[in-house]
Amino acid sequence: MLNKIVCVALPGMAPFEFGVICEVFGIDRSDQGGPVFDFHVTAAEPGPIRTKLGFDIVVHEDLSAAADADLIAIPAYQAGTDVHPEILRVVREAEARGAWVLSVCSGAFVLGLAGILDGRRSTTHWMYTDELARQFPQTTVDPDVLFVEDGKVVTGAGTAAGIDAALHIVRKELGAATANIIARRMVVPPQRDGGQSQFIQTPVVKCQSDSFAAITTWMLGNLDQELTVDQLARKSLMSSRTFARRFRAELGTTPTAWLNRQRLLRAQQLLEETSQTLESIAADTGFGGAAVMRHHFVKVLQTTPTAYRRTFGALQPLR
Repeated sequence: MLNKIVCVALPGMAPFEFGVICEVFGIDRSDQGGPVFDFHVTAAEPGPIRTKLGFDIVVHEDLSAAADADLIAIPAYQAGTDVHPEILRVVREAEARGAWVLSVCSGAFVLGLAGILDGRRSTTHWMYTDELARQFPQTTVDPDVLFVEDGKVVTGAGTAAGIDAALHIVRKELGAATANIIARRMVVPPQRDGGQSQFIQTPVVKCQSDSFAAITTWMLGNLDQELTVDQLARKSLMSSRTFARRFRAELGTTPTAWLNRQRLLRAQQLLEETSQTLESIAADTGFGGAAVMRHHFVKVLQTTPTAYRRTFGALQPLR
């Protein structure tokens, strides 16, 4: 049963992520057939809570409301700052009694500090995934997904992914129809495709020295060609084995993987900035055909070229 929801406000929290929790769980939608949750905003020390943006939110309830909550929700906050030990206690006790625990964005660090991510999969905003994994090595951090459910602990990725994570809990407990009512009122899709990989800006990896600068520059200028390791090695005046070994040592990946990543980046750019057809983009980037390009998009970005263009494209694509 999902009825009593407690959102824990903490110093340095992000207003948008806090608002996501309030929007999903705090609004009476009974006039549209939606749920009415017993919603509480609490704090370890009630009173003005200074947000990340410098203004205060006044919280009137203490953490006692969390004792029988069905869901404890932790918004994003300034990770690295101290967290009141009573907040960590509330999170631990909620997990122990089988209540849902939800974090949005950097709120995952609070769950990590409480110890409830140990032995679980988790996620957070892609900017913080490496740090989450470093601080809490007992959790397996997935940097690509919008949210992770492990048991009844749900960690959401960055910012708007908190909506996806919150609606997922509603869907699990109250059904798809109820989640759809909330999503429709919020004017968001009830369930998004893909993951946060598609939002990560990945620059072209630069060489640490000049030894491969010329060949990588040439590769970028000839992405539409079928480039083999043997061909690249000959152009670099090396044996194929030596070229592959030195390339990996210099750039941290294989020539084929590097090439595919640059083709993907170029395809993303063309999808965003042009109205070329998918087949044309696939040909220009060396994927050969739209089906092959789609395979790489789904594998790396967890989305399709069509969905990517719909999200990021500035121009209407040709049919």
